Amino acid sequence: MRVGIAGYGLAGRSFHAPLLKGCGFEVATILTGNSTRARQAKEDFPLTKVVDNLDDFLAQGLDLVVVASANMAHAEQSLAAIKAGIPVVVDKPMGRSLAETELILNAATKAQVPVTTFFNRLWDSDALTIKKIVANGLIGKPFRLDSRFERFRPKLNLASWRESETAENGGGLLLDLQTHLLSTALDWFGPARLTYANIRSIRGNSEDDVVLNIAHESGVDSYLSVSAIAGSPGPRIRLLGSEGALIVEDLDPQEALLRAGEFPEGGTWSVPTSSKAYIQRGDSREEIETVPGNYGHFYLAVRDALEGKGAWPISSDQIIEVASLIDKAREISVR
Repeated sequence: MRVGIAGYGLAGRSFHAPLLKGCGFEVATILTGNSTRARQAKEDFPLTKVVDNLDDFLAQGLDLVVVASANMAHAEQSLAAIKAGIPVVVDKPMGRSLAETELILNAATKAQVPVTTFFNRLWDSDALTIKKIVANGLIGKPFRLDSRFERFRPKLNLASWRESETAENGGGLLLDLQTHLLSTALDWFGPARLTYANIRSIRGNSEDDVVLNIAHESGVDSYLSVSAIAGSPGPRIRLLGSEGALIVEDLDPQEALLRAGEFPEGGTWSVPTSSKAYIQRGDSREEIETVPGNYGHFYLAVRDALEGKGAWPISSDQIIEVASLIDKAREISVR
C-alpha cells in the first residue's frame, strides 16, 4: 500500500516512517517544507518523492495519509486528505481541542473516509503487562495508578515547536505526553471523570509541568504527571492493588530503538522490547516477566482495516474521550 507522510520531524522520521516500512507499506511520498528534513527523507527513502506542497502530496495515488506534522497543521492536512477520499492516521493529538477533534471526525464520517489517531503507547511493554497483571489478579484489586513521563530539561529548546509554541498553537506537554497517559489509563481502567488539573509553565514558555487526576468508574484513581523540569523523576508506573504493587521504573525501549534506526521487520521486533517490572509487597520485591512491546501492531491493524479485515486500532470514542478530558483540564486547572 502506498502511504504519504506529512511532516518529517521526530514523529514522521523516528516513529511513523520506520514502523510503516517494517509493516510492509510503501512510503511513496513525504511532505515537508524544511530543506534539512527533505534531505533526510531522500537519504532514508531514496525512491520516495519529496514535495513541499499539500496538493501535490495528495495527488500521488495514495492509499493512506499519515499526518505527522506540528499540531497546528493537523486539522488542515487531515481535512484535505479526507476531502481527497484518502484514509488518514493523525499523530496524537488529533486536534488541539475537542472542537477541532470533532471537526476532523465529523468530516470523516460525512465523507465515509476512515480516520484514526496514533495512541502508540497502548502497545508499550508496560501497557501490555498491566493488562496481563490486572487480568490474572497478581496484585489483587487495583485502586491507584501513578503514571509519569518526567525528565529534567531546565533549559528551553526553542528550536522545538513543542516547547516554543503556545497551547493555542499546539505546543506544551498537555497536548503531548499527557495525551499518552490519558489514553493508556482509560484503556486499562475504563471511563473516568477529571477531578484535578494543574497546568503550569515553569520555564516561562509552553506548558511544561502538568498533573491530572482522574477517577475511573471502575474504582481506580489515576494520578498522571508529565514534566520537563522534574529534578528527581519518579518511576514510570506504580500500580497499587489490594495484594501488592506493580512497579515499572524505566521507559519502554521501542522509542530508543526506532531513533537508532531499528524497526520491526514484518511487524515483529527481532530485538528485546520488554520493560523491567517488579511486584512489590512491602519489603519483598521480585522481578516478573513482562509482555514485549510492539508499536508495529498499530500499523498491522491499520493495514487489516484498509483491506476490510478488521477495525481501526483507535476508535472515535477513544479519541473523543481523551480530547474531552484535555479540554476539561484547561477549564478547571488551578493555575
